[in-house]
Amino acid sequence: MAAGTDHGLKNILWQKIKENVIDDHKKPGEWRILILDHFTTKVLSSCCKMSDLMSEGITIVEDLYKNREPVPEMKAVYFISPSEKGVDSLVNDFKSTYKYKAAYIYFTDYCPDSLFNKLRTYCAKAIRVCKELNISFLPYESQVFTLDNPDAFHSIYSTHRTDKDTTLEKMAEQIVTLCATLDENPGVRYKKEPLDNAKKLAQLVENKLGEHYELDEKCKGKSKTQAQLLIVDRGFDPVSPILHELTYQAMVYDLISIENDTYKYQSKDGAVAKEKQSILNEEDDLWTKLRHMHIAEVSEKIPKLVKEISANKKIKDNKITMSGLSQLMKKMPSFRKQISKKTVHLNLAEECMNHFQTNVEKLCKVEQDLALGADTEGQKVKDPMRTLLPVLLQKHSTYDKIRAVLLYIFSLNGTTEENLRKIFQQIDNESNVILNWDLLGVPIRSSSSQQRKTTRKDRSHEETYQLSRWTPVIKDVMEDAIENKLETREWPHKSECPAAWNGSGAVSARQKHKGSNQDDRRSGSRLIVFIIGGVSYSEMRCAYEVTQAVKSCEVIIGSTHILTPRSLLDDIQDLSKTKGPMETFTIIEEKAA
Repeated sequence: MAAGTDHGLKNILWQKIKENVIDDHKKPGEWRILILDHFTTKVLSSCCKMSDLMSEGITIVEDLYKNREPVPEMKAVYFISPSEKGVDSLVNDFKSTYKYKAAYIYFTDYCPDSLFNKLRTYCAKAIRVCKELNISFLPYESQVFTLDNPDAFHSIYSTHRTDKDTTLEKMAEQIVTLCATLDENPGVRYKKEPLDNAKKLAQLVENKLGEHYELDEKCKGKSKTQAQLLIVDRGFDPVSPILHELTYQAMVYDLISIENDTYKYQSKDGAVAKEKQSILNEEDDLWTKLRHMHIAEVSEKIPKLVKEISANKKIKDNKITMSGLSQLMKKMPSFRKQISKKTVHLNLAEECMNHFQTNVEKLCKVEQDLALGADTEGQKVKDPMRTLLPVLLQKHSTYDKIRAVLLYIFSLNGTTEENLRKIFQQIDNESNVILNWDLLGVPIRSSSSQQRKTTRKDRSHEETYQLSRWTPVIKDVMEDAIENKLETREWPHKSECPAAWNGSGAVSARQKHKGSNQDDRRSGSRLIVFIIGGVSYSEMRCAYEVTQAVKSCEVIIGSTHILTPRSLLDDIQDLSKTKGPMETFTIIEEKAA
């Protein structure tokens, strides 16, 4: 990312790192070495490029845990997590002979006294600076963050684990570092049901916010800001992460094999097929523009963009094809750069549409009817099993059948043991991936004491595609929070509510405003939403949609990790397995080095 590019959270984090780490004690014309561990490598990779670091006087970036050549004439900047292994590696750089001229140490978070004492004992003379920052989260997108801790899902929901409390405590610490980076001290609220995880985490966050702003010299005793933090448990909306989504980003991550946000595809150069790859992130302006659009719009838009560029490039055929573009790029190298990103998305959209036409379209109608309890005409689904049966009887994958079965069960708020037995026979007896939802507080077996279903907003007046009628529950929550319509009974407060959220600052989330840009929102309020147990791409999209609709409020959404339908089902299945308590994500990454 260019250092000056405004990508919301990413840019805020880069400016904080630049000010507090890179520019700290920097001298004009001086080159330094930057040493990172695996977590801080992820942090920096998310918000800057090597060229940005070089322009700030960083000549080499090194891995803390790899063998490094001594450079005794240069100063070393250590940007690392406060772990015992990390401090031991740092100490070894100066214990006997100095590997570098001096050490400038910047910890991502509070460093325990035991580790400080170790530094003081073994390398005090080499240390010029030792500071603690508050950066224990990863910005995934301009309005999305994660705690980079997918294992938290098992820790919190599995009955086999004993580290739930320590996991929640660590999560609270990380959420506070996000708030500190945003310079916010938000009012904290939580969703009362389906479990008590949100209540526990909300209390921990509120306590740690108080502790942080008492300890921080720059903003000691900071009062509540114009921000609100809402904490919810994954079970509050089991439908959204299971449905087949037809917006571009969600569809891509559901149907296409994407690893580390990298799309790999075949490109023909003459008769030879070459494997190419493209990273799907906000550096790709076209991806950012298209990601929240419906696939039908994307499929129309990309060829139009290609035609605009190729209008004077001798493409006679009105139909844009991958092979035709490949030939044109070969003949006209100057055309390659203009068209390359568009061919990536042309290819990606084509793949999505192939999946849709082959399989997904049939599933979507069933899924939407089950999720909403009504068909496209608004008629109530009287017999959900009859709606489900075609999916079970046709040649769909077991995963797709499981998704439809779950939506059927969710629609009924639980079903009978007899129904469950019949269903398991149709999904290769994969019973755990169904039954384990109960551990998330989602009713699977029908009972006399059912929790009441959430009342949904009436969106029948909104224009939408027939196969995309479902709206994630979190969007209702965001809009109600901004309009000050969240019921205190369902959304208790853990702290005082700032003035912007007591009704006087409420702004309709459905009211369109002109000029709703980033600068306008900076002077307004922030709504931070945290989902315990994973956030889906459709829920991420809601943060942008609500922000665009409301001039006075920026919505930021985050979670322990980002999930896809398949990864969520795998996690649910794994809740039956015994896993030992794992260490924090920083140390896990270090072991993988």
